[in-house]
Amino acid sequence: MKKKKNTPANIVWHQSKITKLDRQKLHGHKSLMLWFTGLSGSGKSTIANALQHELHQDGMSVYLLDGDNLRHGINRNLTFSEQDRKENVRRTAEVGKLFVNAGIVVLAALISPYEEDREQARLLFEPGEFVEVYVKCSLQECEKRDPKGLYKKARRGEIPQFTGISQPYEEPQNPEVTIDTTKMSVGESVQKIKSFILSELKLAEHKEE
Repeated sequence: MKKKKNTPANIVWHQSKITKLDRQKLHGHKSLMLWFTGLSGSGKSTIANALQHELHQDGMSVYLLDGDNLRHGINRNLTFSEQDRKENVRRTAEVGKLFVNAGIVVLAALISPYEEDREQARLLFEPGEFVEVYVKCSLQECEKRDPKGLYKKARRGEIPQFTGISQPYEEPQNPEVTIDTTKMSVGESVQKIKSFILSELKLAEHKEE
């Protein structure tokens, strides 16, 4: 395996006898990273969780990495500064890569506001393994929903670093899937994403044959 940039010279990658393909065969399907990005309140976690449940019901090995949940553990020491947001995305992507290597379909739902960071996350994966899902929703609608009351706090200045208010959100330029939650229900959104990834899995299986 090619040594990553900034890896100390005396650290050598230990190659496992069990490959990603071996694990995929055990699970009975290819593995993917589905990256849900969008403003707070757009519906990322709700849709990702609903999709996770449906794929699990279909017998697929699937796991959801929710941005808020990760900040209770592996990312708990990170703030919402631009630099820490970059690190938040990097760590999440690295964890996601481990899941993909384990043969699992992994979903990540986090704002991840910067295009450059999302593209760096994509580079960790092989072609076709990273699926960017843009959960599109206007700032006005997200503020109207405000399920956690965060926008009200941000407007009052109680949250100094909040995406869409005091920090920017850069819309994905070329996402594999776009879900407009001002027009689509959770069920419709799940079916659109599911249809896309199942076609990708079948395409990958066909190439493998």
